[in-house]
Amino acid sequence: MRGMAEADYGSWMPFVFRGAVLEWRGPAPFHFLEVPVETSDDIKEAARGQEYWGQVAVDVRIGETDFRTALFPKDGRYLVPLKVAVRRAEGIEVGQQLTATLDLASRDRG
Repeated sequence: MRGMAEADYGSWMPFVFRGAVLEWRGPAPFHFLEVPVETSDDIKEAARGQEYWGQVAVDVRIGETDFRTALFPKDGRYLVPLKVAVRRAEGIEVGQQLTATLDLASRDRG
């Protein structure tokens, strides 16, 4: 995986961060990983022009599990949606602190 970590796009590297798992209860519960504000700011800068409706397509690795999703903007930071399959594969629970590696998803990959 690779991601843009500098505004000039001259250097490609992934974003690595640690955050807490949150649960949002709606008609069905949703689980998210919080991206720290500083990392969210860096992602927003690197993803300029790639966002849609405030969301940013990303490739994520948590533990041994890779997946593609779109970051949700919330209260000045991004949240990583955690699919049921990812939570099961990695034994993820609400309140847990996780380390994730995140890359901006390339438009030329499917």
